[in-house]
Amino acid sequence: MSKALPATMQAVEISAPGGPEVLKPVERPLPVPKAHEVLIKVVATGVNGPDIMQRKGLYPAPKGASDLPGLEVSGEIVAKGANVQRWAVGDKVVALTNGGGYAEYVAADAEHCLTVPKGISMVDAAGLPETFFTVWSNVFIGAGLKAGETFLVHGGAGGIGTTCIQLGKAFGAKVVATDSPQARCKICKDLGADRVIDYRAEDFVEVVRAEGGANVILDIVGGPNIEKNLKAASHDARIIQLAFGAGSKVEINLMPVMLKRLTYTGSTLRTRPDAYKARIARELEVQVWPHIAGGKIRVVTHTILPLADAAKGHALMEASQHTGKILLQVG
Repeated sequence: MSKALPATMQAVEISAPGGPEVLKPVERPLPVPKAHEVLIKVVATGVNGPDIMQRKGLYPAPKGASDLPGLEVSGEIVAKGANVQRWAVGDKVVALTNGGGYAEYVAADAEHCLTVPKGISMVDAAGLPETFFTVWSNVFIGAGLKAGETFLVHGGAGGIGTTCIQLGKAFGAKVVATDSPQARCKICKDLGADRVIDYRAEDFVEVVRAEGGANVILDIVGGPNIEKNLKAASHDARIIQLAFGAGSKVEINLMPVMLKRLTYTGSTLRTRPDAYKARIARELEVQVWPHIAGGKIRVVTHTILPLADAAKGHALMEASQHTGKILLQVG
């Protein structure tokens, strides 16, 4: 690595499993990039659901990964491994990481880096990788959402939801979103949702079934939504479960899965093979990044906090009142 780089860096670590207060500032040695990695001087990092789970002790880092939270960053490449071909020192990138984003520097797989879309600030760009990798892999690769299909998105005003609405519309789907209160519903409408349901005022099952049922459903709520999704689904629908805000243990009647030929699936991104994440990166850069650069897909940032206020970011996410991404500015 370059001699100009410092030996240590500031970071925020999980001092013990617990609430947001367990996030503590710490000094750490600089990561050393492996042959296939780049070292990124971080500008900003996103706060995501898996960070919350890791902080609580429910989602440990994979073997060999940094124990620091932070699964996405934007920044500048300051060093690279011997086998890295595409990138050069000085390149501005966004990257999906296996952890370590809550720090001044992070090592990331070179194949999991993308260019910063034209017209997007370096700070805002930090909120792209985790949600776009997640939605693209689950909705488009996994569930195969097609133009003309009806796509039901729960929690439409959140980080995953705002990405789902815009990607669904960009690729020709009819998007139905649920959220509450009306201020959050308006955000869904402004982002292009064809129908927005305030779940406290309307039964989304009745509304969706009246429109022929949903071909693809993405849910982050769980709990009572799980059985309702089976009812709202059309025949041959694909249901994707990405989180369980209202709980993962429920008693349900699974008969609709058989009668409607439903596919019910879920996944985590962090443990996916590196080659699969590299595939997602390249598909996003070719198929999605031009929509962002052209203004068809907006980057939705809720708030930007300094890295030292990571605990505030976690508390804000757990309150479930944010719209779009929560970012921590590092440099």
